[in-house]
Amino acid sequence: MSRKVWGIIGACGSVLLSASLVLANEPKGGAPDYSGVTGIYYTIIGLILAYGVYDTFFKKS
Repeated sequence: MSRKVWGIIGACGSVLLSASLVLANEPKGGAPDYSGVTGIYYTIIGLILAYGVYDTFFKKS
């Protein structure tokens, strides 16, 4: 149970760190800057892929 809790806390922490990067992006005018949103997408995709690797290779059935 403790591993699940730490996994959830780690996932939430990484999302919060990514959100802080998004908030740090200041619009400078002209075309909108989507680099912060891209970082969140990459983080979420990375979490999904990491869970898939865990589920495939390390999870005991």
